Amino acid sequence: MANQKPINYLMKDVWFTSLASLLAGVLTAILMGLLVFFFIAPVEAAETVPMETSSVIRPDSVQHGSLLLRLASGGAVLDAPMLHTDVAMQVSGMLARVKVRQRFKNPGTEWVEGTYVFPLPESAAVDRMRLRIGERVIEGEIKEKEEARKHYESAKRAGKKASLLSQERPNIFTTAIANIAPGETVQVEIEYQQSIPYDQGQFRLRFPLVVAPRYIPGNPVGRSEVVAFQGSGWAENTDQVTDASRITPPVVDPQEGSNNPVTISIRLDAGMPLARLESSYHAVTQEQDAQGVIHLALKDSQVPADRDFELLWVPKTGAAPQAALFSESWQGDEYALLMLVPPVAAPTQTQRIPREAIYVIDTSGSMHGNSILQARAALKLALQRLTSADRFNVIQFNHQTHTLFPQAVAATPGNLQRARQYVDGLVADGGTEMLPALQQALSRQAEQGVLRQIIFLTDGSVGNEQALFELIHQRLGNSRLFTVGIGSAPNSFFMTRAAQFGRGTFTYIGKVSEVGEKMAALFAKLETPRLTEIKLHWPADQQVEMWPARIPDLYQGEPVLVALKMSQPNLQLRLTGEAAGNTWQQQVTLHGGAARAGVHQLWARRKIADLMDRKAQGVAESEVRQAVLDVALTHQLVSRYTSLVAVDKTPSRPQTEGLAEKAMPTNLPHGWSAGKVFGHLPQTATAAELNLLLGMLLLIGAGLLSRFRHIRWLSPSTSFAGPGRGYRT
Repeated sequence: MANQKPINYLMKDVWFTSLASLLAGVLTAILMGLLVFFFIAPVEAAETVPMETSSVIRPDSVQHGSLLLRLASGGAVLDAPMLHTDVAMQVSGMLARVKVRQRFKNPGTEWVEGTYVFPLPESAAVDRMRLRIGERVIEGEIKEKEEARKHYESAKRAGKKASLLSQERPNIFTTAIANIAPGETVQVEIEYQQSIPYDQGQFRLRFPLVVAPRYIPGNPVGRSEVVAFQGSGWAENTDQVTDASRITPPVVDPQEGSNNPVTISIRLDAGMPLARLESSYHAVTQEQDAQGVIHLALKDSQVPADRDFELLWVPKTGAAPQAALFSESWQGDEYALLMLVPPVAAPTQTQRIPREAIYVIDTSGSMHGNSILQARAALKLALQRLTSADRFNVIQFNHQTHTLFPQAVAATPGNLQRARQYVDGLVADGGTEMLPALQQALSRQAEQGVLRQIIFLTDGSVGNEQALFELIHQRLGNSRLFTVGIGSAPNSFFMTRAAQFGRGTFTYIGKVSEVGEKMAALFAKLETPRLTEIKLHWPADQQVEMWPARIPDLYQGEPVLVALKMSQPNLQLRLTGEAAGNTWQQQVTLHGGAARAGVHQLWARRKIADLMDRKAQGVAESEVRQAVLDVALTHQLVSRYTSLVAVDKTPSRPQTEGLAEKAMPTNLPHGWSAGKVFGHLPQTATAAELNLLLGMLLLIGAGLLSRFRHIRWLSPSTSFAGPGRGYRT
């Protein structure tokens, strides 16, 4: 308004007689603005949280004694269902069968429907769900997603107990439980199986415990875009993330203490003598029985669901597996899960290939605290490994993208010193606009004779994974993308799949003390020859369906892992490939091994993952959907297009009683800062300074209108646009 001048003249008597009144009005407005700030703003913050109105409440609206949980994103949840989770793992060799028990208790005085968004491993083949009500057990059924939802909604309206298990992402699931009576406890049991990753001589079993808040880009489109039952997250659906409200569960304010206690027990039958066994992030107890089976449990009995659990074991020297085979006969076909460790390439005297290393580091608010310390330490170690023959650049991103140099520069002492100073000054704050940073990193191709490698350090807390996969597929060219997952609860689905699309590898760093060991292993991969052109050959007269359909390039110490469907057992196979310019091959007979139930579902899970990847490669959604449905319904698996539903036959809620929807709050991941994550959410919680300013401006404006309501101002019209889409980490 300072540059706008009224055309009409103002009479002197109007001006002077109004000046005193104006000053008085301003003082009054300031006082009233302070009142708005201190008394009204907290209520407004609670009201602006984009959740279901039945879940987010104002403290002054409570009419009876209630449990109020403050949310990190603003507002509060009234009488939220209380949750306790038990995880029991049965590990045999490199396969795990896992049972997850979720016990929901309704502490309120009304009938409720509880929804809980939770993580599972991205490779989990989820095939079973039971609903336990007292002594009764209702077995879940796999159905097409929309059909399952209709069964659930019909049961909910009829007052029947029901449960619906849906996949939102390969590593994010939602459990909905309808008609929980006041004071009642209902238990949902979920079962899945998975193969355990083996790399560089180590087995690592990870179980995620919390869905981290995610950045949601795009423009709001409204809840009408939600597929299946309505979401209850803190984020609105957008044109880029149409299911945002289903993958952003409400987050308890850390000041309220932890939520969702978890117990974990593991029966480990490794099948080989071990040199090392440890839990990376949680203290455990362990006992070995007479059969050599190791039984592990949490030392503290239970832990808050705020960081991933990881169990690591290393075989003794000479006992490390070079091959493993698990098989199953199912419905007239033979299924096998085969792991082979290719031979180590003979050392060569060839000159080291120059590299162009592009380091991309996430400095968004979710990386605040320990995560940014881990990322800075990892990046400085990476810079130390560069030689004078290499080129490099550093790209940081939050809500903006910034590059250290206009383009990659030589790794001279001066440039490296400047880079180290730059890394030391990195601060975590703001949103997670990952797409522009990836576009910048993938904007160039490697020069002839130069190996171009992109090392991407992030927690992956984004909701638009599909758009990122499409970008990597379209622009990767001859570069290689390596992802380094940072923090207590990284988005392992995005990190793993991005590395696969990028023909690189995924490394997980969960604490600062791991940086040296994990980065050394990554450097070994970056600096050693790749195993390329890997193919599996079988007799021409045999029908074999293999997933993944194309074996990716591997680095030294990484195994080939494929799932096979065959018309008959005992096949002779031949594995071929190239390493450092040398051709190698291995012969293997699919005979013997260990017979295991559920191998056909592990095969189906890998086929579904491969089919879903085709969306990023441009295959139509309708084609992918039908192909996935055929596999998931045949092999009875939860997928993007299928769900598990369990419905009691007898109504329990009287039709005269209403049903309230309650979202189950989750914890903020360990080491995260609620202020850094949710402090940039205009839609979620209005900034205190903004409340004060708006209160003052509105009241001043009202005073001005009152004083000069008879004066005509001819100035350009001004509109006040709301803030842009806020930080969604």
